[in-house]
Amino acid sequence: MANVVGLRLSLPVLGSVCVCYSSTFATTKKLNWKVKGPPRRMVLGLGASFFSHFMTMLGAMGSSKSFMASAKITAGPSVDELLKNVEWPEQFPFKEEDFQRYDETSDSLFYEAPRFVTHIDDPAIAALTKYYSKVFPPSNTPGVSILDMCSSWVSHFPPGYKQERVVGLGMNEQELKRNPVLTEYVVQDLNVNPKLPLEDNSFDIITNVVSVDYLTKPLDVFKEMCRVLKPGGQAIMSFSNRCFWTKAISIWTSTGDADHVMIVGSYFHYAGGFEPPQAVDISPNPGRSDPMYIVYSKKLSTA
Repeated sequence: MANVVGLRLSLPVLGSVCVCYSSTFATTKKLNWKVKGPPRRMVLGLGASFFSHFMTMLGAMGSSKSFMASAKITAGPSVDELLKNVEWPEQFPFKEEDFQRYDETSDSLFYEAPRFVTHIDDPAIAALTKYYSKVFPPSNTPGVSILDMCSSWVSHFPPGYKQERVVGLGMNEQELKRNPVLTEYVVQDLNVNPKLPLEDNSFDIITNVVSVDYLTKPLDVFKEMCRVLKPGGQAIMSFSNRCFWTKAISIWTSTGDADHVMIVGSYFHYAGGFEPPQAVDISPNPGRSDPMYIVYSKKLSTA
């Protein structure tokens, strides 16, 4: 698959920075994902060459506060088709260095100050909320529990949506306290401790909005997700091309949107206990607003 991918950077603006990009640049590692039917090739990579190129580009920008390059994905199947009939390698294909970040300082320091901002634009938020409205159990369904992982002050659930138990797990207590859909919350750094302090088989839905790219121990986290989901429960990972690039993992920052779908799909596959993952592109205005992708799977009824 040929990816022609662009980069959008928003330089720091006091308290509301959200660096936004999707880039492949030069990658140093290639993996061939086999699929049944017409062959396609997914290119995945390490982050070192990306950061070298990126920092050089930043220096050339001078005092400019933003940079935009044209972006599109060409010559491949749609996002909705990417995870169909994948023949995954026998072993998890990523190495420890793929989960390193440019900034390896404590995440608790990075997230110490609350950020009461949104990290995707309004059309993308609306698309995600609309998707949730289609797949969530009806509001106030008896016995339904939801876990919002990497949560903050807003979860983008449908307006007025309520369940008896909605748990938020995030990094900043002030943000979690302000989230109106949460009935309880946990402050925890999953990159330090991926063990969820929650009961087995206790949640119907798990959500994670634009934060799967920060997980440095994704298989541990996804195994925990499987443990706390009820049989048949669904995990919904949503992401865009926006992130705090210094805190995103190397394998993410050196690849593009289609690759990210495969990466998240691989987490479900290699964690075990899930049905084959599926992907859907819910981008509201391709090329005119933030893209939005979903990779989801259900816990096996026998897991």
